[in-house]
Amino acid sequence: MEMMMQTIAVNYSPTIGGDPFDFLRDSYALPKGFNQPLEEYDYIIVGAGSAGSVLAARLTEDKPRATVLVIEAGKPEMVLSDIPALMNHIQRSDYVWPYTMEHQPGVCLGSEEERCYIPRGKAVGGTSVTNSMIYERGRPNDWDRIAAAGNNGWSYNEVLPYYMKSQRSELKKYRNKPYHGLDGELTVENVPFKTGLVEAFLAAGRSLGHPTIDYNDPDQLGFGYVQTISNKGHRMSAAKAFLHPHKRRKNLHILSEARATKVIIEPQTKRAYAVEYVHNYVKWSVRCRREIILSAGPIASPQLLMLSGVGPKENLQTLGIPIIADLQVGKSLYDQISFPGVVFKLNTTNASLLEHKVATLPNLMQWLQFGDGLLTTPGGVEAIGFLKTALSEDQAQIPDIELISMGGSLTSDSGSAIRKSWKISDRTYIKSFGALKGEDTWQAIPILLHPKSKGYLELRDTNPFSHPKLFGNYLTDPRDLATLKEAVKFIIQLGESEWFRKYNASLYLPPFPSCLSYPLGSEQYWECAIRTMVVSQRNPVSTCKMGPSTDPYAVVDPQLRVYGVDGLRIADSSILPQTLSARTNVAEIMIGEKAADMIKKTWSNVIV
Repeated sequence: MEMMMQTIAVNYSPTIGGDPFDFLRDSYALPKGFNQPLEEYDYIIVGAGSAGSVLAARLTEDKPRATVLVIEAGKPEMVLSDIPALMNHIQRSDYVWPYTMEHQPGVCLGSEEERCYIPRGKAVGGTSVTNSMIYERGRPNDWDRIAAAGNNGWSYNEVLPYYMKSQRSELKKYRNKPYHGLDGELTVENVPFKTGLVEAFLAAGRSLGHPTIDYNDPDQLGFGYVQTISNKGHRMSAAKAFLHPHKRRKNLHILSEARATKVIIEPQTKRAYAVEYVHNYVKWSVRCRREIILSAGPIASPQLLMLSGVGPKENLQTLGIPIIADLQVGKSLYDQISFPGVVFKLNTTNASLLEHKVATLPNLMQWLQFGDGLLTTPGGVEAIGFLKTALSEDQAQIPDIELISMGGSLTSDSGSAIRKSWKISDRTYIKSFGALKGEDTWQAIPILLHPKSKGYLELRDTNPFSHPKLFGNYLTDPRDLATLKEAVKFIIQLGESEWFRKYNASLYLPPFPSCLSYPLGSEQYWECAIRTMVVSQRNPVSTCKMGPSTDPYAVVDPQLRVYGVDGLRIADSSILPQTLSARTNVAEIMIGEKAADMIKKTWSNVIV
């Protein structure tokens, strides 16, 4: 297992003779009869992530066959990324872009270099290869507000069919609900294994007025067992669902480990007609007959746009980039954040998931053979709860906090992977949580779903291989800190309820090095603790904002076409104008479905 883990490590270089575990990795060679990519395609998709994978499958399925090239910087996934329990290990591997926020005083004090870590997927399948696999859509009001802001076609009732189209529900109790799909490519199921802690969490929720429900039910708010995008206990990435079954299509060419560096736009006509990319250290250019679609994600898509001359005029001029279209690319960034610092010590044994019990050869064999057992728990997540706190200013049925109930806590692996997936520093972890090594624990992690604090991103330089500058501006709006503190109080109520008494649960107050001047458990302590342990949920949105032409921050119109440029669309979570009451992965798949229909309709009268 240790040797296999090395094959996904950052900067891994196989010894002479090649990678001994390469046979465990999927492959996307060009279809039979093709030795190299074509010089021109009907469509070019940059990014084989959640949206890009769907787009590629849909645009190549109809007759007459359109030709599609997918350019992806990452590698195909391998068997290790299929194991749900290894999710946190993948966050520090070569399957992610290791983005880090610029230093911001007063936040992420417990992180390495006091900078917030915000990795994004770098694989055929994108972030769906590295995330927690959780299936959640958000609330109807989220989408109705997006539509009401001038984005025609994006109301809940209009996007619901696209959510359902790709879903194949295998949920035990809720399989046949009218809002779940049954015939799609994306299998959604319950986790086969769970600890007794999940029952305590759900029962405690009910005792405090939060019913146990299907949390994707559009008409209810409450708690529920986690639903995962997996097939018989194995991760089902967007690539596995949408690309792998069709990779032998003659008209679908997938180029992995290829980095798009520029979209070439004719300066007079403002039409995008080609993409430059680097593959095997050689620079190439490929032309496009119809449209180029950027699905590189909420950080890479705006970066590529700006490198191509589409972005804020003042920033591009400073770097000497010729202006094609003066748009507010990257000027709007909202990122959901969480606080993994509320932990309960359980004075009982065998109650929680501990790594030395989970990471065993028998468990691995059980997972491989039957797709069940302890390794099927996605990073320890067992249940989801949605809250609307007393501080919410929203009149609609929209939660402001999501709770993640764990089958343990960030100490379950003694600091080997979970805290490292957030880049919590050795000093912070050892001094704050070292006393819990080997102990049974439980925690619920609150996620701030709708931060009021607004960040931005900009180019660092003109080198396409540099990471852009990311400014999260976390907690700059005081309402965000107040809402997280309210969530902490609620979690403490849960942990101190009668349902956790059978575990003799007691609140553990970590002595954070940055908070030693405050009394443990005081208001000031919790404020400091949140500022110390705040982490990104890796779901930034709005960097290529969708909006009507009257919106000064809009980059794409409701058809996802880039303003001022012909033949160029964006289809990923960067277009979302606001945060959703959910993670963004499932929404990205839906965006891919909807974008494919838009594009097909545009070109429906073209005779090939």
